[in-house]
Amino acid sequence: MSFLRNPLFLLGANLSAIVGSTYLLRAHHIYNLEEHEARMDELEGTLRGHIGLIEEALDRLEGTATEADRGKKMNEYYGKRGRDEKQKK
Repeated sequence: MSFLRNPLFLLGANLSAIVGSTYLLRAHHIYNLEEHEARMDELEGTLRGHIGLIEEALDRLEGTATEADRGKKMNEYYGKRGRDEKQKK
């Protein structure tokens, strides 16, 4: 009898193929999750910076801003990105 027709060999080959493919897919999924989180952090910082710029422009239009306040809100919002959620825990 050929070893390729042995039921234990076939079972072992199938299980090793399943385990190997599961491991590779899991590793790829974890990598994609980390990349996605990095992209979202960058996007969050960009949005916070833009919100600061918009609020500064609004303050200038309302006449409540001074020259010393220029860039302050943008830096404040951009600097605290991703930190406010971590402090709550």
